[in-house]
Amino acid sequence: MDSRFAKIFDTPDAEIFKIVFFPDRVYHAYALSATRSDRYRYNVQEVRDTLDIGVMKGQVYLDGVFASNILRVEYRGGRLIEQVREKGRLVGDELMAWIKLMPDNGPAVEDIVELRYDLRIDAYQVEIWETLEPPNGVSHNFRVLDLMGAGNAITRVHAFSDALADLTHLPRVDVAFSEFPVQVPRGYHIGVDDIAWDNDYLRTHEEPKTSNPSDSTNTVHDSNYELNFQRDFVRQAGDVAPVRYRNPMMDAGNPDAADDNIIEMRWLFQRELGSSLVFFHEVTIPAGKVEGTHQHIGTEELYYIVSGQGYAYIGEGDDPAQAGLPTVDRWIYGLGTKPCKQVPVQPGSVIFTKSGGIHGIRNSGTDPLKFVAFLYHTL
Repeated sequence: MDSRFAKIFDTPDAEIFKIVFFPDRVYHAYALSATRSDRYRYNVQEVRDTLDIGVMKGQVYLDGVFASNILRVEYRGGRLIEQVREKGRLVGDELMAWIKLMPDNGPAVEDIVELRYDLRIDAYQVEIWETLEPPNGVSHNFRVLDLMGAGNAITRVHAFSDALADLTHLPRVDVAFSEFPVQVPRGYHIGVDDIAWDNDYLRTHEEPKTSNPSDSTNTVHDSNYELNFQRDFVRQAGDVAPVRYRNPMMDAGNPDAADDNIIEMRWLFQRELGSSLVFFHEVTIPAGKVEGTHQHIGTEELYYIVSGQGYAYIGEGDDPAQAGLPTVDRWIYGLGTKPCKQVPVQPGSVIFTKSGGIHGIRNSGTDPLKFVAFLYHTL
């Protein structure tokens, strides 16, 4: 550790910032493939993650001499394991990864790469090296050489060579994962149409392609995970065109549903976010309009009211601190009527809904009610 970070370890009031500089997942050198020999050293330059996936860009040195740029992919497989179980099969020691590199100085390239389970990190992994040739005048250690080649822990993908030549020009990597097409040791070949995939299950994102409310063309169906290596994103919310929705989070029978109940959402960040984060957006509810009350399962969401006045509806008993507020019956999306607490909200109000919780919001004022919302998976 650099001595300049000592304060956050030695000063109690600064300890909270340890998680900023030293998150609980540390990429220890021993977990990387070539460190089976102490002749190899890694220079990790960037790491991005989402759910069970980690993608690392970096360099490897052999005897102190630059050997290769690398792209390392790790996958813990939770979603894929569940899908394979539904088919009555088990996941073995090998998986397949579809990988697409999106350089900003050349064409996108993609290929299928094999991943092998590594007990040291309890995950499937592969390191894709720009080249497997050692630097001039040196040779690979036999322990590492044994890991190299097609289908091994360290491999080279010919289609990726140009994209890996300069990692600063590789801002995005898309990935999806599937079970290995041959079950070992039985040798059973799984049909192409029956192979289980983890390609970001049911994931979509919103793009403002039309101003028509609740128009399906604004919803883009994704079929992979996106890992974005851009380091900073600066956006003016007002410059992002909104997507408009009629009666969001309402179904047939909801008395609030009306043709003119239209609200707007500016989708500020979606696939750019890592980990289990789904979106960060700005919502505008016109005077007298409503976002339907709904229940979260497996996700948590945070509302922060920016402007306007209104009422939030939360499940009765969900927040004991609101026990003294009025109880009203609210139509819950997909569930029918349930008792809820009616909570007045204004600028600075925060609504935090955990998995299993209920929330919705109504604009009770004469000006637009605006809030930002942040949602993430809990599983």
